[in-house]
Amino acid sequence: MSTQGEPGHRDEDEWWQQLYGAPTGDTAPADGADTVDDRFDGVHTMISPPRRETAEGPATARVPSAEGTGAPAQQAPPAAGGAFGPAPTVGPAPEPTPEPTPVHRPQPPAPQPPAPAPGDPHRAGQGAHDPAPPPAQPPVEQPPAPEPPAAEPHVVEPAAVATPAPAVPQPRDPRLSSSFRLGPVAPPEPLAPAVHPAGEPPSHVGDRPPTYDPEPTAWPTADPEDLESLTPDTVLDGARYGRLTVRIASVRGDSARYRGEPRRDAVLAARFGEADDALVLLAVASGSRSAEGSHRAAREACRWIASAVGRHSERLALDIRSARRGALKSGLHRLTDRCLGQLRLHAQEAGQDPDGSPASLRCLLLPADPHCNVRVFFGVGPGGLFRLREDQWQDLEPLAPGARVVPGTAGEVPPEPGAAGEVAPPAFRFRASVARPGDALMLCSEGMAAPLRGEPALAAALAERWAAPHPPPGLAGFLGDVQIRVKGFADDRTACVVWES
Repeated sequence: MSTQGEPGHRDEDEWWQQLYGAPTGDTAPADGADTVDDRFDGVHTMISPPRRETAEGPATARVPSAEGTGAPAQQAPPAAGGAFGPAPTVGPAPEPTPEPTPVHRPQPPAPQPPAPAPGDPHRAGQGAHDPAPPPAQPPVEQPPAPEPPAAEPHVVEPAAVATPAPAVPQPRDPRLSSSFRLGPVAPPEPLAPAVHPAGEPPSHVGDRPPTYDPEPTAWPTADPEDLESLTPDTVLDGARYGRLTVRIASVRGDSARYRGEPRRDAVLAARFGEADDALVLLAVASGSRSAEGSHRAAREACRWIASAVGRHSERLALDIRSARRGALKSGLHRLTDRCLGQLRLHAQEAGQDPDGSPASLRCLLLPADPHCNVRVFFGVGPGGLFRLREDQWQDLEPLAPGARVVPGTAGEVPPEPGAAGEVAPPAFRFRASVARPGDALMLCSEGMAAPLRGEPALAAALAERWAAPHPPPGLAGFLGDVQIRVKGFADDRTACVVWES
């Protein structure tokens, strides 16, 4: 590459002209070789921030071009008497203009350089002997080109769209919603309430309140030599075997509480055997009001019959599962007669009145086998056997031989006395019934059976609280139900109820 005039490589010169414009020819030979490296250094100097020049080279000032791109200023000519004659007078170089902060924006394509005019020192084919160009005019300081205004954001006008009618909100299940919304939390849906008896049992039913106070008043007189004869005012018990739920309550009557007399009803519950082979016995006995010490006889009767059933429990359970009704009736009849005979004999040996035997003894046998739904009742004397099925009470009390039922009475009429005026011994009663799920079978003394037969309000109140789908009551609730009082009925009450689940 020559040190003056046209470079040796036209293609490179064309590329630089397109990028930075047509260069101005030198008026004097350069101090150094004009190479690509020198030009790269010059370009790097032009695009770099202004810095202080050293004394080794001529000062170069940048003058912004018409396109707003800084171009190198003309170099100062050498001293007069150069190779081409006296150099033209050159004015003082303008103060360097601070380079504008480069803005990174897309560069428009560089304009094509104008065609070289005749006599241009840089046109193609011009040699070193061309005449020198006219003296350069002092460069005129031009203000930096203003930055083009930022392009306004392109706003797209929305097309005219018909406003749809407001949609009618459709009800939907909030549980199916997939979004969550802040705000008050809706209360959860109330669960279906469990079925329970409504409220507390009434204190009494009927037209008028009972005469006596509902709470115990006096205890019976105690004998220091016979403390075993003392009986509690109330007995409460319960159990569950398989599908059976049992509740037991025995309460002293209002009349006995007021007068300080002992409770004459006795109750006993016993289980013989294990697991499904077990046999449950419920025994209820009532002493005669006219006989002294009848409450002791009632307790003895329950113990004697329980002992007899326990010794034959395996045979009895087998007969019940096999539905041998005849064998059961005859066998239980013998056990009952033997029990009552032993009680009379024991009373005579103790010097007591043999007629003081209990007025009634009633029992219920319940096999624990869940596949057996036979329930067996047997006994002697007055009392009650009821079944609550489908909200209705059924009187299952079997009639004694020779007895009759008179409409309007609380129970059956006992048979007429014999020719000698003696009353026949209490007849044996037996009944086997088949239970269903939801049934409630009640074995009770006469003090509970009489108001249940004579006061419909009591029967309705108990049916409402004990019938399905109500679950069996707890012990405290069952005791409250048994103590619902009725005016005119103040005897002891004993009830054993079995719920079939």
